[in-house]
Amino acid sequence: MNKPKYFLYARKSTEDDDRQVMSIEAQLFELREYARKENLEILEEFQESKSAKTPGREIFGEMMSKIERGGDFGILAWHPDRLARNSIDGGRVIYAVDTRKAVSLRFPTFWFEPTPQGLFMLQVAFGQSKYYSDNLAENIKRGIRQKLRRGEWLNLAPFGYQNNPLKHNIESHPTEARIVRLAFEEYAKGSYGYESLAQFLADLGVVSKNGTPLAKISIKRLLTH
Repeated sequence: MNKPKYFLYARKSTEDDDRQVMSIEAQLFELREYARKENLEILEEFQESKSAKTPGREIFGEMMSKIERGGDFGILAWHPDRLARNSIDGGRVIYAVDTRKAVSLRFPTFWFEPTPQGLFMLQVAFGQSKYYSDNLAENIKRGIRQKLRRGEWLNLAPFGYQNNPLKHNIESHPTEARIVRLAFEEYAKGSYGYESLAQFLADLGVVSKNGTPLAKISIKRLLTH
């Protein structure tokens, strides 16, 4: 068999499941150094900023399509969880090894060889990655449900309120709340519509981030919170 040429794959998403993973730039540096020390020839580099929890990553799919067309290709990645955190993509990698489309997988942080034991350990690694993602998602949902049961506000406080970091809730803002109350009273009297109320608030210093009067949707949100 000819010496394989490697596709280097680096991935990081901005989601919680990847918060502790090194940056793409750091992965590229470490993988290039690993390839140099191990005398591995890198044919092409693929990098992707996207979660691997669900199938459909374009760059990953492009790399796998090249491998599946045949050739003495291998994959170099930091860890199996960079390749997949879902069963479909994980199965695609394993099948490529099974059918000798991918002739080698190399990871600086994970042992692998294309033997029954190696494939089993790879399946375990992919399964652990999927379990971690699923468990994290469920914990986040559970936390949100618990906050809702306690009546806690989930996001930044709207205008007229302020977040209380100690009580994990929101409370009236001493200055903004008076402005909101005044705006509501004027609107309730029929003195102003949305557009004229936006100008009324602008005269009081309440404007958008761009310094312009608030949009209609912002006025409606302010009156209903």
